[in-house]
Order: sequence, then C-alpha cells, then structure tokens
Amino acid sequence: QVQLVESGGGLVQPGGSLRLSCAASGFTFSSYAMRWYRQAPGKERELVASLTSSGGSTNYRDSVKGRFTISRDNAKNTVYLQMSSLKPEDTAVYYCKAVGVGSSYGMEYWGKGTLVTVSS
Repeated sequence: QVQLVESGGGLVQPGGSLRLSCAASGFTFSSYAMRWYRQAPGKERELVASLTSSGGSTNYRDSVKGRFTISRDNAKNTVYLQMSSLKPEDTAVYYCKAVGVGSSYGMEYWGKGTLVTVSS
C-alpha cells in the first residue's frame, strides 16, 4: 500500500548534475517531513538533507551544502534532490524517507533506494 519509489540515479562524471525523485503513494504526503539518506559500500547510512512537510525549511549535511537542494511538490506527492558539482565521494545508494508529523507523528516509511555513481 505505502510506497516510496526513488528514481533518477545513474552514472555521472565528477562535476556533473543529477536530479533524484521520490514518488510517494498510499499515505498523506503533506503530513510527512521528507529526508534523503545515502549509503556507500562499507559505510554507515547518513542523512543528506531534510525538509518540513510544508517545504518551508531545509537542512543539509555540511558536505553537500551549496551543491544539493531538496524540494517537494505536495501536489505531485514527490520529493526531489537536485545534486550538482558531484564528487566521487557522493557515490552511494540514495534513499528517501517519510517522517510523519502532526496527526501522523510516529509513522516512518523508507524507499528502496536508487544508485548514484560519480566516476570518470
């Protein structure tokens, strides 16, 4: 029923750009804050970016500040991660996560990820 489906991953060269999408269904998207995480082989999953349910506030880990932008379109039930100036260390599986707020507090959902490879 509940689904978060990431798309947009692929192979890009260092310095390139990529936009990830996460399409949500089966729940009230507008009642959830959204996050992007990533996990590289042999490393812990780490929070990349987050934004509030309204899209009015964002946060980024230091290593992606100025390069990545998280946004959402509640009318389309979709969250995006625009990635620019990509570096090899950005290579990872990227996951979206929905975190319930308000009446949905305590509910969490994960997507299954999309692979981003930054390499020459």
